[in-house]
Amino acid sequence: MSFTILGNRKLSENVFQMDVEAPLVARSRKAGQFVIVSVDEDSGERIPLTISGADPKKGSIRLIYQRVGKATSQMAELKEGEAMGYIVGPLGKPTHIELFGTVVCVGGGIGNAPLLPIATALKEAGNKVISILGARNQELLILEDEFKAISDELFVMTDDGSYGRKGLVTEPLKEVCSRDPKPDCAIAIGPAMMMKFCCETTKEFNVPTQVSLNTIMVDGTGMCGGCRVEVGGETKFVCVDGPEFDGHLVNFEQMMKRMSAYKALEQKALDNFKDHKCRIGLNSQSK
Repeated sequence: MSFTILGNRKLSENVFQMDVEAPLVARSRKAGQFVIVSVDEDSGERIPLTISGADPKKGSIRLIYQRVGKATSQMAELKEGEAMGYIVGPLGKPTHIELFGTVVCVGGGIGNAPLLPIATALKEAGNKVISILGARNQELLILEDEFKAISDELFVMTDDGSYGRKGLVTEPLKEVCSRDPKPDCAIAIGPAMMMKFCCETTKEFNVPTQVSLNTIMVDGTGMCGGCRVEVGGETKFVCVDGPEFDGHLVNFEQMMKRMSAYKALEQKALDNFKDHKCRIGLNSQSK
């Protein structure tokens, strides 16, 4: 099966959107699920990416990814008409969608991408959706227009105040949770530290909160054990038991320690990739 790239464009600094042919995935995926992708069919690194959108009629899915390591750097260089090595999925448990009432959806940085299909599904189920989006600055904010289209209320926060309100996403989250009536539930997706503090905020008001721990996954099948997390004192595997869990029960301190376990190896792979590209460039210039 060919996974032809239909488009691969830059959304912000180091964040890209790729539309790729994957008809079977497009027809069967549900909000909250992810795929495993590889640039090279034989030897490429396996990357778990949440499906941020799908067009079943066109047979395509949308992947939004951040260029942080070797594999994502390779993905960023792929052009329309080229193909991914493989795409496997949909994987993971879908988000539980029902008519809750009022739902607060909090996204931070690249977390806006996996949050969008969930917020869309919640809106389609009849919920009032309040969205809170955060980024370091205006240039790094993604998918604002898409969230505006499906949100009853939208808060935009930037760390430097270059756009929207200056501050953290926990500030409007606390304001919304302080309302009478308070929200029926919340979902937060973003950096681990951001999700941790969102959960601390909602716990104060006893607002049930789901978080997606997709960033800690490695192989996506439960075989490697790299995505072990502690939830309510029990060991869970994010790729097969999640990726969404009760945020009030997640041991975020342990999770953040595990996320740093492969930093040195990831950096070495990226440095080798950059060095290889540099040598190729020098050889081309010398000819």
